[in-house]
Amino acid sequence: MKITDAKVNVCSPGRNFVTLIIYTDEGIYGLGDATLNGRELAVVSYLEDHLIPCLMGRNPFDIEDIWQYFYKGAYWRRGPVTMSAIAAIDMALWDIKGKALNTPVYNLLGGRSRHGVMVYGHANGRDIEHTIEEVGKYIDKGYLAIRAQSGIPGLKSTYGVSRDKMYYEPAEKGLPVENEWSTEKYLIHTPKLFKKLRDVYGDDPHFLHDCHHRLTPIEAARLGKELEPYHLFWLEDTVPAELQEGFRIIRQHTTTPLAVGEVFNTIYDCTTLITEQLIDYIRMTVLHGGGITPLKKVAAFAEIYHVKTGCHGATDLSPVNMAAALHFDTAINNFGIQEYMLHTAETDEVFPHNYYFEKGYLHITDAPGLGVDINLKLAEKYPYEPAYLPINRKLDGTMFNW
Repeated sequence: MKITDAKVNVCSPGRNFVTLIIYTDEGIYGLGDATLNGRELAVVSYLEDHLIPCLMGRNPFDIEDIWQYFYKGAYWRRGPVTMSAIAAIDMALWDIKGKALNTPVYNLLGGRSRHGVMVYGHANGRDIEHTIEEVGKYIDKGYLAIRAQSGIPGLKSTYGVSRDKMYYEPAEKGLPVENEWSTEKYLIHTPKLFKKLRDVYGDDPHFLHDCHHRLTPIEAARLGKELEPYHLFWLEDTVPAELQEGFRIIRQHTTTPLAVGEVFNTIYDCTTLITEQLIDYIRMTVLHGGGITPLKKVAAFAEIYHVKTGCHGATDLSPVNMAAALHFDTAINNFGIQEYMLHTAETDEVFPHNYYFEKGYLHITDAPGLGVDINLKLAEKYPYEPAYLPINRKLDGTMFNW
Protein backbone atom coordinates (compact mmCIF):
# COMPACT_ATOMS: atom_id res chain seq x y z
CA MET A 1 0.00 0.00 0.00
CA LYS A 2 1.24 3.50 -0.89
CA ILE A 3 0.06 7.03 -0.18
CA THR A 4 -1.06 8.59 -3.45
CA ASP A 5 -2.66 11.89 -2.42
CA ALA A 6 -3.66 14.09 0.53
CA LYS A 7 -6.11 16.97 0.73
CA VAL A 8 -6.91 19.54 3.41
CA ASN A 9 -10.53 20.53 4.00
CA VAL A 10 -11.45 23.72 5.86
CA CYS A 11 -15.09 24.17 6.83
CA SER A 12 -17.14 25.95 9.49
CA PRO A 13 -20.32 24.06 10.52
CA GLY A 14 -20.82 26.23 13.60
CA ARG A 15 -17.07 26.76 14.05
CA ASN A 16 -13.90 26.28 11.99
CA PHE A 17 -12.36 22.85 11.46
CA VAL A 18 -9.32 21.73 9.47
CA THR A 19 -9.38 18.11 8.30
CA LEU A 20 -6.63 16.17 6.54
CA ILE A 21 -7.62 13.31 4.22
CA ILE A 22 -4.87 10.89 3.15
CA TYR A 23 -5.59 8.61 0.18
CA THR A 24 -3.91 5.32 -0.78
CA ASP A 25 -3.57 3.24 -3.94
CA GLU A 26 -5.89 0.59 -2.46
CA GLY A 27 -8.84 2.96 -2.14
CA ILE A 28 -8.55 3.30 1.65
CA TYR A 29 -8.40 6.82 3.07
CA GLY A 30 -7.82 8.15 6.57
CA LEU A 31 -8.87 11.30 8.42
CA GLY A 32 -6.91 13.52 10.77
CA ASP A 33 -7.96 16.64 12.68
CA ALA A 34 -5.63 19.63 12.14
CA THR A 35 -7.69 22.37 13.84
CA LEU A 36 -5.76 25.03 15.77
CA ASN A 37 -8.27 27.48 17.23
CA GLY A 38 -7.69 30.97 15.85
CA ARG A 39 -4.67 29.89 13.77
CA GLU A 40 -6.33 27.36 11.46
CA LEU A 41 -4.87 28.58 8.18
CA ALA A 42 -1.30 28.47 9.51
CA VAL A 43 -1.66 24.69 9.89
CA VAL A 44 -3.22 24.41 6.44
CA SER A 45 -0.17 26.09 4.93
CA TYR A 46 2.24 23.93 6.92
CA LEU A 47 0.51 20.79 5.68
CA GLU A 48 0.07 21.78 2.05
CA ASP A 49 3.39 23.53 1.53
CA HIS A 50 5.72 21.37 3.57
CA LEU A 51 4.39 18.01 4.81
CA ILE A 52 2.03 16.60 2.21
CA PRO A 53 4.62 16.63 -0.61
CA CYS A 54 6.89 14.48 1.59
CA LEU A 55 4.13 11.93 2.18
CA MET A 56 3.67 10.85 -1.42
CA GLY A 57 4.71 7.26 -2.15
CA ARG A 58 5.23 6.30 1.48
CA ASN A 59 3.81 3.18 3.11
CA PRO A 60 1.01 4.39 5.45
CA PHE A 61 1.68 1.48 7.79
CA ASP A 62 5.06 2.99 8.77
CA ILE A 63 3.45 5.25 11.35
CA GLU A 64 6.35 5.50 13.82
CA ASP A 65 8.93 6.22 11.13
CA ILE A 66 6.74 8.83 9.42
CA TRP A 67 6.12 10.57 12.75
CA GLN A 68 9.84 10.69 13.53
CA TYR A 69 10.59 11.88 9.99
CA PHE A 70 8.32 14.91 10.30
CA TYR A 71 9.27 15.73 13.89
CA LYS A 72 13.05 15.31 13.63
CA GLY A 73 13.51 16.06 9.96
CA ALA A 74 12.30 19.66 10.06
CA TYR A 75 15.07 20.84 12.43
CA TRP A 76 12.59 23.50 13.73
CA ARG A 77 10.72 21.31 16.20
CA ARG A 78 7.67 21.61 18.41
CA GLY A 79 5.15 24.44 18.59
CA PRO A 80 1.37 24.26 18.08
CA VAL A 81 1.38 24.70 14.28
CA THR A 82 4.01 22.02 13.67
CA MET A 83 2.57 19.52 16.14
CA SER A 84 -1.04 19.99 14.99
CA ALA A 85 0.02 19.28 11.41
CA ILE A 86 2.01 16.18 12.40
CA ALA A 87 -0.90 15.01 14.56
CA ALA A 88 -3.31 15.17 11.62
CA ILE A 89 -1.02 12.92 9.59
CA ASP A 90 -0.60 10.55 12.52
CA MET A 91 -4.35 10.24 13.12
CA ALA A 92 -5.02 9.62 9.46
CA LEU A 93 -2.38 6.88 9.30
CA TRP A 94 -3.85 5.07 12.32
CA ASP A 95 -7.26 5.38 10.67
CA ILE A 96 -5.91 3.82 7.45
CA LYS A 97 -4.20 0.97 9.28
CA GLY A 98 -7.34 0.15 11.25
CA LYS A 99 -9.47 0.12 8.11
CA ALA A 100 -6.93 -1.98 6.20
CA LEU A 101 -6.80 -4.55 9.00
CA ASN A 102 -10.57 -4.32 9.59
CA THR A 103 -10.19 -3.49 13.30
CA PRO A 104 -10.78 -0.46 15.53
CA VAL A 105 -7.71 1.62 16.37
CA TYR A 106 -7.89 0.74 20.06
CA ASN A 107 -7.03 -2.85 19.13
CA LEU A 108 -3.84 -1.58 17.50
CA LEU A 109 -2.98 0.21 20.77
CA GLY A 110 -3.20 -2.91 22.91
CA GLY A 111 -6.94 -3.51 23.08
CA ARG A 112 -9.56 -2.37 25.56
CA SER A 113 -8.64 -1.42 29.11
CA ARG A 114 -12.23 -0.35 29.85
CA HIS A 115 -15.72 -0.67 28.43
CA GLY A 116 -16.54 3.03 28.53
CA VAL A 117 -14.80 6.39 28.89
CA MET A 118 -16.03 8.60 31.74
CA VAL A 119 -16.56 12.15 30.52
CA TYR A 120 -17.37 15.50 32.04
CA GLY A 121 -19.63 18.21 30.68
CA HIS A 122 -19.56 21.99 31.07
CA ALA A 123 -22.12 23.68 33.30
CA ASN A 124 -21.87 27.43 33.61
CA GLY A 125 -24.11 30.34 34.45
CA ARG A 126 -24.26 34.06 34.95
CA ASP A 127 -24.21 33.60 38.76
CA ILE A 128 -24.07 30.83 41.35
CA GLU A 129 -27.79 30.03 41.28
CA HIS A 130 -27.77 29.83 37.50
CA THR A 131 -24.74 27.51 37.52
CA ILE A 132 -26.42 25.26 40.10
CA GLU A 133 -29.40 24.98 37.77
CA GLU A 134 -27.17 24.09 34.82
CA VAL A 135 -25.31 21.45 36.85
CA GLY A 136 -28.66 19.84 37.61
CA LYS A 137 -29.40 19.53 33.90
CA TYR A 138 -26.20 17.55 33.38
CA ILE A 139 -26.92 15.31 36.34
CA ASP A 140 -30.39 14.66 34.91
CA LYS A 141 -28.77 13.63 31.63
CA GLY A 142 -26.68 11.01 33.42
CA TYR A 143 -23.33 12.78 33.73
CA LEU A 144 -21.18 11.59 36.61
CA ALA A 145 -18.74 14.51 36.34
CA ILE A 146 -19.41 18.20 35.64
CA ARG A 147 -17.12 21.18 35.27
CA ALA A 148 -18.75 24.16 37.02
CA GLN A 149 -18.01 27.79 36.14
CA SER A 150 -19.86 30.93 37.21
CA GLY A 151 -19.98 34.57 36.28
CA ILE A 152 -18.26 36.78 38.85
CA PRO A 153 -20.05 39.67 40.56
CA GLY A 154 -18.63 43.00 39.46
CA LEU A 155 -17.29 41.74 36.10
CA LYS A 156 -19.18 42.38 32.87
CA SER A 157 -18.05 39.13 31.25
CA THR A 158 -16.06 36.05 32.22
CA TYR A 159 -14.17 33.70 29.89
CA GLY A 160 -15.47 30.17 30.35
CA VAL A 161 -19.07 31.27 30.86
CA SER A 162 -21.13 30.94 27.69
CA ARG A 163 -24.27 32.56 26.39
CA ASP A 164 -25.49 29.32 24.77
CA LYS A 165 -26.02 26.41 27.12
CA MET A 166 -24.80 22.89 26.29
CA TYR A 167 -23.05 24.11 23.11
CA TYR A 168 -20.36 26.37 24.53
CA GLU A 169 -17.96 27.73 21.92
CA PRO A 170 -15.26 30.09 23.28
CA ALA A 171 -14.07 31.44 19.92
CA GLU A 172 -16.01 34.34 18.42
CA LYS A 173 -16.16 35.44 14.81
CA GLY A 174 -14.30 38.56 13.81
CA LEU A 175 -11.38 40.11 15.71
CA PRO A 176 -10.71 39.04 19.32
CA VAL A 177 -13.17 40.15 22.00
CA GLU A 178 -11.63 41.61 25.18
CA ASN A 179 -12.83 40.34 28.57
CA GLU A 180 -12.09 41.95 31.94
CA TRP A 181 -10.63 40.19 34.92
CA SER A 182 -10.20 40.61 38.68
CA THR A 183 -8.27 37.89 40.51
CA GLU A 184 -9.44 38.96 43.96
CA LYS A 185 -13.12 38.95 43.00
CA TYR A 186 -12.64 35.48 41.50
CA LEU A 187 -10.85 34.07 44.56
CA ILE A 188 -13.58 35.30 46.88
CA HIS A 189 -16.40 34.05 44.66
CA THR A 190 -15.31 30.55 43.56
CA PRO A 191 -15.31 28.75 46.95
CA LYS A 192 -18.88 29.99 47.47
CA LEU A 193 -19.91 28.28 44.24
CA PHE A 194 -18.62 24.86 45.29
CA LYS A 195 -19.96 25.14 48.85
CA LYS A 196 -23.40 25.71 47.39
CA LEU A 197 -22.99 22.88 44.86
CA ARG A 198 -22.15 20.39 47.62
CA ASP A 199 -25.03 21.68 49.75
CA VAL A 200 -27.45 21.10 46.87
CA TYR A 201 -26.12 17.91 45.22
CA GLY A 202 -24.21 16.16 48.00
CA ASP A 203 -20.95 14.28 47.75
CA ASP A 204 -21.55 11.93 44.81
CA PRO A 205 -21.09 14.09 41.67
CA HIS A 206 -17.53 14.70 40.51
CA PHE A 207 -17.03 18.47 40.27
CA LEU A 208 -14.22 20.09 38.29
CA HIS A 209 -13.18 23.72 37.83
CA ASP A 210 -11.00 25.56 35.29
CA CYS A 211 -8.94 28.62 36.29
CA HIS A 212 -7.85 29.24 32.68
CA HIS A 213 -4.24 29.98 33.68
CA ARG A 214 -5.25 33.24 35.41
CA LEU A 215 -3.55 32.88 38.78
CA THR A 216 -0.07 33.11 40.24
CA PRO A 217 1.24 30.03 42.11
CA ILE A 218 0.48 31.44 45.58
CA GLU A 219 -3.00 32.54 44.46
CA ALA A 220 -3.61 29.05 43.08
CA ALA A 221 -2.40 27.58 46.36
CA ARG A 222 -4.89 29.73 48.26
CA LEU A 223 -7.75 28.68 46.01
CA GLY A 224 -6.84 24.99 46.13
CA LYS A 225 -6.67 25.09 49.93
CA GLU A 226 -10.05 26.82 50.25
CA LEU A 227 -11.65 24.28 47.90
CA GLU A 228 -10.39 21.23 49.81
CA PRO A 229 -13.64 20.77 51.84
CA TYR A 230 -15.56 20.32 48.56
CA HIS A 231 -13.25 17.54 47.25
CA LEU A 232 -13.00 18.56 43.60
CA PHE A 233 -12.10 15.93 41.03
CA TRP A 234 -9.53 18.46 39.86
CA LEU A 235 -8.58 22.12 39.71
CA GLU A 236 -7.48 22.85 36.14
CA ASP A 237 -4.96 25.21 34.56
CA THR A 238 -4.33 27.27 37.67
CA VAL A 239 -1.24 29.05 36.33
CA PRO A 240 0.58 29.37 33.00
CA ALA A 241 2.82 26.32 32.94
CA GLU A 242 5.81 27.65 31.01
CA LEU A 243 7.46 27.77 34.44
CA GLN A 244 6.81 24.19 35.51
CA GLU A 245 8.54 24.78 38.84
CA GLY A 246 5.72 27.13 39.83
CA PHE A 247 3.57 24.11 40.59
CA ARG A 248 5.89 23.26 43.49
CA ILE A 249 4.42 26.19 45.42
CA ILE A 250 0.85 25.08 44.71
CA ARG A 251 1.58 21.47 45.66
CA GLN A 252 3.12 22.52 48.98
CA HIS A 253 -0.11 24.18 50.11
CA THR A 254 -3.04 22.10 48.88
CA THR A 255 -4.22 18.53 48.40
CA THR A 256 -6.79 19.50 45.75
CA PRO A 257 -5.90 17.44 42.64
CA LEU A 258 -4.28 19.50 39.87
CA ALA A 259 -4.67 19.18 36.09
CA VAL A 260 -2.85 21.02 33.32
CA GLY A 261 -1.61 20.60 29.76
CA GLU A 262 -4.19 21.35 27.08
CA VAL A 263 -1.76 23.80 25.47
CA PHE A 264 1.23 21.44 25.70
CA ASN A 265 2.80 20.14 22.48
CA THR A 266 5.40 17.58 23.63
CA ILE A 267 6.56 15.59 26.63
CA TYR A 268 9.19 18.28 27.25
CA ASP A 269 6.43 20.65 28.38
CA CYS A 270 5.65 18.50 31.40
CA THR A 271 8.70 16.46 32.45
CA THR A 272 9.16 18.38 35.72
CA LEU A 273 5.43 18.36 36.42
CA ILE A 274 5.30 14.59 36.02
CA THR A 275 8.58 13.42 37.53
CA GLU A 276 8.09 15.56 40.66
CA GLN A 277 4.42 14.51 40.87
CA LEU A 278 3.32 18.15 40.86
CA ILE A 279 0.15 17.34 38.93
CA ASP A 280 -2.41 14.55 39.03
CA TYR A 281 -3.76 14.75 35.47
CA ILE A 282 -2.03 15.56 32.18
CA ARG A 283 -4.41 17.17 29.69
CA MET A 284 -2.50 17.03 26.40
CA THR A 285 -4.65 16.34 23.36
CA VAL A 286 -4.10 13.89 20.54
CA LEU A 287 -4.23 16.84 18.16
CA HIS A 288 -2.04 19.48 19.82
CA GLY A 289 0.24 16.86 21.34
CA GLY A 290 1.35 15.55 17.95
CA GLY A 291 -0.94 12.54 17.50
CA ILE A 292 -1.70 9.15 19.00
CA THR A 293 1.90 7.97 18.54
CA PRO A 294 3.58 10.44 20.95
CA LEU A 295 0.63 10.71 23.34
CA LYS A 296 0.74 6.99 24.05
CA LYS A 297 4.36 7.49 25.14
CA VAL A 298 3.41 10.47 27.31
CA ALA A 299 0.76 8.33 29.04
CA ALA A 300 3.23 5.51 29.64
CA PHE A 301 5.74 7.97 31.11
CA ALA A 302 3.07 9.60 33.31
CA GLU A 303 1.89 6.23 34.62
CA ILE A 304 5.24 5.64 36.31
CA TYR A 305 4.61 8.75 38.45
CA HIS A 306 0.93 8.07 39.27
CA VAL A 307 -0.29 10.74 36.86
CA LYS A 308 -3.48 10.01 34.89
CA THR A 309 -4.75 11.45 31.61
CA GLY A 310 -7.59 13.92 31.24
CA CYS A 311 -7.50 14.96 27.60
CA HIS A 312 -8.84 18.33 26.54
CA GLY A 313 -12.00 17.89 24.47
CA ALA A 314 -13.40 21.31 23.61
CA THR A 315 -15.51 22.12 20.57
CA ASP A 316 -12.44 23.37 18.70
CA LEU A 317 -11.44 19.71 18.33
CA SER A 318 -13.52 18.01 15.66
CA PRO A 319 -15.27 14.63 15.97
CA VAL A 320 -12.21 13.19 14.21
CA ASN A 321 -10.05 14.13 17.19
CA MET A 322 -12.72 13.03 19.66
CA ALA A 323 -12.81 9.60 18.03
CA ALA A 324 -9.00 9.38 18.17
CA ALA A 325 -9.05 10.45 21.84
CA LEU A 326 -11.64 7.81 22.69
CA HIS A 327 -9.58 5.02 21.11
CA PHE A 328 -6.59 6.28 23.09
CA ASP A 329 -8.65 6.57 26.31
CA THR A 330 -10.09 3.09 25.83
CA ALA A 331 -6.68 1.47 25.41
CA ILE A 332 -4.40 3.04 28.03
CA ASN A 333 -4.37 1.89 31.64
CA ASN A 334 -3.89 5.24 33.41
CA PHE A 335 -6.87 7.02 31.89
CA GLY A 336 -8.56 9.49 34.25
CA ILE A 337 -11.39 11.34 32.52
CA GLN A 338 -12.22 12.83 29.10
CA GLU A 339 -13.59 16.32 28.50
CA TYR A 340 -16.71 16.20 26.31
CA MET A 341 -18.25 19.35 24.87
CA LEU A 342 -21.19 18.79 22.57
CA HIS A 343 -20.76 19.79 18.95
CA THR A 344 -23.55 21.47 17.02
CA ALA A 345 -25.96 19.41 14.95
CA GLU A 346 -24.31 20.84 11.81
CA THR A 347 -20.89 19.59 12.94
CA ASP A 348 -22.24 16.12 13.68
CA GLU A 349 -23.79 15.99 10.20
CA VAL A 350 -20.54 16.97 8.48
CA PHE A 351 -18.58 14.47 10.59
CA PRO A 352 -20.74 11.32 11.04
CA HIS A 353 -19.29 9.18 13.82
CA ASN A 354 -20.00 6.05 15.81
CA TYR A 355 -19.24 7.13 19.39
CA TYR A 356 -22.18 7.73 21.71
CA PHE A 357 -22.98 8.87 25.28
CA GLU A 358 -24.66 6.64 27.84
CA LYS A 359 -24.90 6.96 31.63
CA GLY A 360 -21.89 9.20 32.10
CA TYR A 361 -19.63 7.45 29.60
CA LEU A 362 -18.72 7.76 25.95
CA HIS A 363 -18.59 4.47 24.07
CA ILE A 364 -17.06 3.52 20.74
CA THR A 365 -18.13 0.62 18.57
CA ASP A 366 -15.89 -1.93 16.85
CA ALA A 367 -16.01 -0.10 13.50
CA PRO A 368 -12.64 -0.29 11.70
CA GLY A 369 -10.22 2.60 12.04
CA LEU A 370 -11.30 5.67 13.99
CA GLY A 371 -14.97 5.22 13.14
CA VAL A 372 -15.59 8.75 11.85
CA ASP A 373 -16.02 10.19 8.36
CA ILE A 374 -16.47 13.55 6.62
CA ASN A 375 -19.26 14.57 4.26
CA LEU A 376 -17.29 16.73 1.82
CA LYS A 377 -20.36 17.84 -0.13
CA LEU A 378 -22.09 19.06 3.01
CA ALA A 379 -18.88 20.68 4.25
CA GLU A 380 -18.94 22.96 1.19
CA LYS A 381 -22.02 24.68 2.65
CA TYR A 382 -19.97 25.99 5.57
CA PRO A 383 -17.03 28.12 4.38
CA TYR A 384 -14.24 29.26 6.69
CA GLU A 385 -14.86 32.40 8.76
CA PRO A 386 -12.09 34.03 10.82
CA ALA A 387 -12.68 33.61 14.56
CA TYR A 388 -10.55 34.08 17.66
CA LEU A 389 -10.44 33.27 21.34
CA PRO A 390 -11.01 36.34 23.55
CA ILE A 391 -8.30 38.48 25.08
CA ASN A 392 -8.09 38.97 28.87
CA ARG A 393 -7.36 42.31 30.52
CA LYS A 394 -7.27 43.30 34.18
CA LEU A 395 -9.65 46.02 35.36
CA ASP A 396 -6.85 48.60 34.96
CA GLY A 397 -6.41 47.61 31.29
CA THR A 398 -3.24 45.55 31.66
CA MET A 399 -2.92 42.59 29.31
CA PHE A 400 -3.31 39.43 31.36
CA ASN A 401 -1.20 36.31 30.99
CA TRP A 402 -3.11 33.17 30.13
